[in-house]
Amino acid sequence: MIEGLSRFMMSAPFDSRAAWLSALVPGLGQLSQRRHARALAAFGITLVLIAASLGLGRVSGRAAEVLFFMILALPWWAIQSYDAYLGAGNDSSGWRRTRREIWQRGHDIRFLGLLLLISALNDTWIILGNLDYLLPFYCTKPDGIPGFLTKAISPALHLVVGYGFMRLRRWSLLVYLVYAAYGFTNGLVNLGCFGPGRIRNTLMAAIVISTLYLLWRRKVLLKKK
Repeated sequence: MIEGLSRFMMSAPFDSRAAWLSALVPGLGQLSQRRHARALAAFGITLVLIAASLGLGRVSGRAAEVLFFMILALPWWAIQSYDAYLGAGNDSSGWRRTRREIWQRGHDIRFLGLLLLISALNDTWIILGNLDYLLPFYCTKPDGIPGFLTKAISPALHLVVGYGFMRLRRWSLLVYLVYAAYGFTNGLVNLGCFGPGRIRNTLMAAIVISTLYLLWRRKVLLKKK
């Protein structure tokens, strides 16, 4: 994970200090570079996306709020931080150089990997704090050792795939597709047995969106060893 983050933030001798400032407060890095218009845009867009996420949460619940934040607000937060890292040299082309660098270097895939690593840690914390909870598993709720093992599947796969995405490893796409097939079919079967639920529906939607995006961007991973 550390190596992947280092490659993300230090692939060239640009402005790492500004990147961390913008990671702390969107636009702050650009402001330190006297790029006032860019700083205002970075901060304003971030506020709009966060407000939209909170508004969606009030209407559709916490799960939808988190999903929106993860797929739009948080990626934008990372993009504007990377823009600060690239420095003032890209102002003449607007945000195009930033997008091009992210696209060509596969930083979007690395970002997905980072999210999966964070998810693995979060899932592990939840599992250890709720050992008595019986996770639905293909219309069953196993307990004891089988139940613990079924709960461990998700964070284990998140950890493996997240590491692979951070390193842009070819094998990580296959492992992700196995995980996606498991997660979606398990959710679909449980939907028929236990009925709809906001968390279950949100997770299934996240799997569909992520899978479509990764299939679209598969060449980034397939060209790697």
